[in-house]
Amino acid sequence: MFIVEETIAGAEATHIPKQRGESLLETAVRYAEERHWDVFPGTWLEPVGGVQHCSCGDGACAAPGAHPARPDWATQATGSATVARRMWQKQPTASILLPTGRSFDAISVPETAGFLALARMERMESTLGPVILTPDRRMQFFVLPGASAKVPDLVRKLGWSLSALDLVTLGEGTYVAAPPTRFGSRGAVQWACRPTAANRWLPDAEELIPPLAYACGRDR
Repeated sequence: MFIVEETIAGAEATHIPKQRGESLLETAVRYAEERHWDVFPGTWLEPVGGVQHCSCGDGACAAPGAHPARPDWATQATGSATVARRMWQKQPTASILLPTGRSFDAISVPETAGFLALARMERMESTLGPVILTPDRRMQFFVLPGASAKVPDLVRKLGWSLSALDLVTLGEGTYVAAPPTRFGSRGAVQWACRPTAANRWLPDAEELIPPLAYACGRDR
């Protein structure tokens, strides 16, 4: 496994804040208030016989404690800090989920390819938005909305077939789990590149696809 501090230069880019002890409620409110991201509460973890199980009740849940709790989650998402506070007060341990296709889209790649691309982009001094590192070893790069429509053509122009790369664009109708949400016993979602004032303005997918596609091609 790659170590963040060894692959990304610069303290601002390398630091992944520790999530331990952070309040999910206050973090959700901060995402809405400071970043103007829509947020909505997902499922949560419940201890059963000393083991953490997803509140959905499915013993084989693929994302325990880190997926929508209701089918109409898209209408539940809010950019209001006041409404977010009210929702998490009802269930303080609910996961923090961010709908894509609104303030941002996300490009998801394997962790190894993600770190390779980050190192390459750092050397190129590329514009970079926040990047999430998930417990299932994926990295999600935040880009401007509309990426879903652009990415297939961008990848083809680079000589790749999208089906040949483990590169997925998350746009309208889907979501990402935000730190410090936990995936059961697998661990917590973290920031590989945390949200800062410097990356408030997101890059276009066109800027990130070349290094990401290259890294995914090498990672096959």
